[in-house]
Amino acid sequence: MKRFIYIILAATAAFTACKKDESAKINDVTIQVVIGNEPVTDAVEVTVTDKSSSTAYKATTINGTATFQLVAGIYEASATVYKESSIFNGTNPAVTVVDNGTNSFRLELSESTTSQVIIKELYFAGCMDNEDAKDYALDKYVILYNNSPVEADASKFAFAIGSPANSYATNNYLKDGKLTYSDYIPAWTACWWFDTNVRIAPYSQIVISITGAINHTETYRNSVDLSKADYVFYDPEVFNNVSNYPAPSASIPASNYLKTYCYGMGNAWAISKTSPAFFIFSPEGTSSKDFVTNPENIESPTGKPAFNCAKIPVKWIKDGVEVFDNANLQKSNKRLLDSVDAGYICFTGKKGFTAYRNVDKEATEALAENEGKLVYNYAGGTEAEEGGSTDPSGIDAEASIAKGAHIIYKDTNNSKNDFHQRKVSSIKK
Repeated sequence: MKRFIYIILAATAAFTACKKDESAKINDVTIQVVIGNEPVTDAVEVTVTDKSSSTAYKATTINGTATFQLVAGIYEASATVYKESSIFNGTNPAVTVVDNGTNSFRLELSESTTSQVIIKELYFAGCMDNEDAKDYALDKYVILYNNSPVEADASKFAFAIGSPANSYATNNYLKDGKLTYSDYIPAWTACWWFDTNVRIAPYSQIVISITGAINHTETYRNSVDLSKADYVFYDPEVFNNVSNYPAPSASIPASNYLKTYCYGMGNAWAISKTSPAFFIFSPEGTSSKDFVTNPENIESPTGKPAFNCAKIPVKWIKDGVEVFDNANLQKSNKRLLDSVDAGYICFTGKKGFTAYRNVDKEATEALAENEGKLVYNYAGGTEAEEGGSTDPSGIDAEASIAKGAHIIYKDTNNSKNDFHQRKVSSIKK
């Protein structure tokens, strides 16, 4: 039933139109869904998105193939399949439909794993200053959440960003429309990691300041207060840019400062304020420090140090969220593999918006302890904005948590399904 609900929720968000122009030629387009080299015989809902307009079309496979009627253009095909306890995701960003041609394409799915600890929220795009004259984006943070009823150990967790920093920048790892890596993710410039014991209680969170663990609202009223963050990216011996890393609030103990190592260039960790590919990982058989300080684990796709990346094995990655800039969708390309994040969340910067995870409605409602505690009619999304989105569950997670509810967030390893653009940061009161 859970898998069926996911499909229904996804379907309700799609446009149903099939034509851009009444006079344009309509072409038959087929998408074959495969795992390995084997067609998926179960009925699978395939979404095809027009990359020029973001219009989405949906069709269900018959004997492994979905059929569409589309005008010429560049599209992206994606699908999610649930088989037993596994999730299979796939995206084909190069569905180029031509008039009077053979418009047959493959959509290869790869297995994804869910994690106990997930990225609940990523705030990176900043806000406008008090005069609405310029933007301010030195107030970034991430929230990790224990999406389970069992205490989580996050002590070995580390943080990284994919290459390139922006979704629309030249991607030196992209060849003939495909990423050149398959079993690792290139982490650009530096990685950060916890330097203390980190435990997260069931259905609880930790707030980690990425830049500026201070009360930013004292200077910029539209910003956020990070003076009470639980942990902070702060290692001035490596990154000494005081604009990004002012002295943290005295309420945050030095033991809760994360450590880093810069194997690239720069005096700060340049997480994008428009479109980062952000992920968390936990190394196996080594430490983050030992791994990233080993030159054998570092590469540059151009040979230049400014493009240096650490090759983080996919099997280490716990969660990731890919962001595309709404203003540059046509030029944007994936950096995270389908097994990490098969989709992306479209985002508009400078407005104080935040990437916030959707609620798993069925799973959350199934918890007996949530009886009478769930708040509905969620109105925190940005669906009224061009390129905006909202949580299809309709559950107001933060209001429900305030009433003592335990929230289970959606985790399909596809940010199109799992995240929406929220109007206001969840920590902004």
